[in-house]
Amino acid sequence: MTADERLPDPALLREGGFRLATRLFAPGDIRGTERQRRRLRAFAQREDPQADAVVELMRSLPRGRGRALFELAAERGIGGLDAPPRELADFFASVEATPYWVDHQRLERGARAIVRTGVLSLFPLGDMALMGGYLASRATKPLVGTGAIERAASRRLIETALWWLDVTTPGALRTGALGYTSVLRVRLVHAHVRAAMNSRDDWDYEAWDRPVNQVQTAGTLLLFSLVYVVGMRLLGVRYTERERADIMHLWRYVGWLMGIDDELLPATEDDAWRLLWLLAATEFIPDEDSKRLAAALLRSHADVGRDRGALGQVLGELSVRVHGSISRLVLGRTNSDFLGLPDDPIARLAVLTAAAGNFAAETVRQHLPGATWAQERLGALARRRYAEQLSRLVEHDPTYARHMRAPSPAA
Repeated sequence: MTADERLPDPALLREGGFRLATRLFAPGDIRGTERQRRRLRAFAQREDPQADAVVELMRSLPRGRGRALFELAAERGIGGLDAPPRELADFFASVEATPYWVDHQRLERGARAIVRTGVLSLFPLGDMALMGGYLASRATKPLVGTGAIERAASRRLIETALWWLDVTTPGALRTGALGYTSVLRVRLVHAHVRAAMNSRDDWDYEAWDRPVNQVQTAGTLLLFSLVYVVGMRLLGVRYTERERADIMHLWRYVGWLMGIDDELLPATEDDAWRLLWLLAATEFIPDEDSKRLAAALLRSHADVGRDRGALGQVLGELSVRVHGSISRLVLGRTNSDFLGLPDDPIARLAVLTAAAGNFAAETVRQHLPGATWAQERLGALARRRYAEQLSRLVEHDPTYARHMRAPSPAA
């Protein structure tokens, strides 16, 4: 086989919902070549120098000073600071230089398309993106290294959901707005985690690559963008071609703010499919840590019934079975069995029935004047109420200061 011949499909795309979605939605033959695979793998040795320099700066300043400067610059712009440190000035000069391709009208339309689905959009986030992401074992190593997932799986799930809601709200990606600042804060959290992992004596660079590297960050972006779109379509949501393109445009800008290399940022849905194929072929290699993280995520679903007595136990078990069934339908039998996901035919049938109902309702919405407008308002209301409920469950800090002040884990 030559370096430019197409490679066989990876296991992730040979069964389950991903196989079906590839056949239904992908733009023809998306298989990559060995040359493309090698090119992608080169990015596994690249990190985020600008964000890493800001973290190094923070560690050299008095406690809290660096983060305070970062917060001011994020909310007001770097021009609002007098004589900012060079590392901070370089970082914000970069993120404030909005690329020529960013279209704020498309960002708004993409956000409205997501908002329209209300809290349903969170099902692909947890059951497909997060659970599927655990199959990429190299990317899970920082999560295992910090212990964040197993010690506080429910908190992380809630924080991820709140971050998603912040980023996908119309207007939130304007400079200085909540979604914009949330993206930059998470980028800095990644840099803190990277610094912590690089300080460990037991980090295996040969087996795990650079911690929180460019490939892994691009993979996370695809989970939140393409996998979200695919998941919503499998759950019966009917997005138009323009809506899908606008959603991908929104996440392309988020990825750019996150510091992902331009070469790894999909410009179109077709680009995203081809990148997903390469990631599936190179990164989705599960191991024992994948099982541990999947079990922790399932336990977080069971927590819905905590402190509610016998009824709570029933609700918790039902939550695990429904969420596990969605994951199983998408990830396929082999991966689901490996992760230890529940195998409940009745719950899977219920999910498929609900998806069929969603598809029927969406078909009516598309042809009923004013229905899309009304659904956007109802979806926005449902998201606000759900965010309020989540915020009552944990003491949420939108600045993520807790993650940034965590000490490097011991080796």
